[in-house]
Amino acid sequence: MRRKRLLMMGILCSLLPVSLPAQYITAVPVPQPVPIPRPIMNFSGPLPLELHLPSVFPISLDESDGHLPVQEQETIQKSFSMAGVQHRSLEVDNVWGSIEVVGTNSDQAQLTVNKSIRAESKDKLEQARKEVTLDITEQQGSLKLYVNGPFRCHCDDGCGHREFEGYVVKMDFQLRVPRDIDIKVKTVNEGRVVVRDIHGTFLVRNVNGDVEMDNVAGSGSAHTVNGPVKVSFRQNPRENSEFRTVNGAVELRFVQGLAADFRFKTFNGGIYSDFPVTALPVHALLEEHHGAKVIFRAARYTGVRVNSGGPEIQVENLNGDIRILENHE
Repeated sequence: MRRKRLLMMGILCSLLPVSLPAQYITAVPVPQPVPIPRPIMNFSGPLPLELHLPSVFPISLDESDGHLPVQEQETIQKSFSMAGVQHRSLEVDNVWGSIEVVGTNSDQAQLTVNKSIRAESKDKLEQARKEVTLDITEQQGSLKLYVNGPFRCHCDDGCGHREFEGYVVKMDFQLRVPRDIDIKVKTVNEGRVVVRDIHGTFLVRNVNGDVEMDNVAGSGSAHTVNGPVKVSFRQNPRENSEFRTVNGAVELRFVQGLAADFRFKTFNGGIYSDFPVTALPVHALLEEHHGAKVIFRAARYTGVRVNSGGPEIQVENLNGDIRILENHE
């Protein structure tokens, strides 16, 4: 029976008070918990938490939508040829709604968008039709899908906080694309991001929803804020990669023969691994000069090596467990 190793880490640092519900995961029972060796260091000041959010404002609405009684639905279907090109790429920049990308053996990219509008009145519905657009840019081997509207914040227009427009336009994307494609997909509200059978590089972003990737064979990054990040590899990453969330668990499944260097950072949660690990040296303190002042910062990552080491894989969250598992499928 495969032996589980439990790697428990309690990081002690002064944080600003955070009251986010932790992602619940049933811990895997192990006979002998093995803690990750880590240095004893004292820090002063709060732990910096960097959240790189999309250029839109996340908005929370009453799920009943009682104040948005006027509704309309539409299905958009298109196909794009990606034959005869060496490098293929896909970019989806959404705001409201889910994104699903599935790799196939075809040279075609097939797009289905389930579009829905919820508005306060018929006038607001008509306003939504005019103001929110799906901008499609197609070049040789490259497809970009961009949901545009007044909710976008452009850095050069001094927009500040925007008021609610009286409508919500939600677009749920479903794409079937060549499996060797490089992807960049982003959404913000009321949706999850699902990626399956993709072998190229990836950049996956969400804010209020989970990220799930299955049977992937590339390298890249996957981030969200509220939700778990789950990634299953059919081929282990060959380049540096990173996986982050704030409120949720991170679960990564690798195939046998994994060789990588991991950097972990969590606060309310444990770190578990199916693979034997050895501790890595702590990164040196970073020295920053601000006039006459010199500030020293530590990365606050716990580093471990699997087998002979390899690409660096950073895994970070605030509330939730981190699990490094072996994929037996």
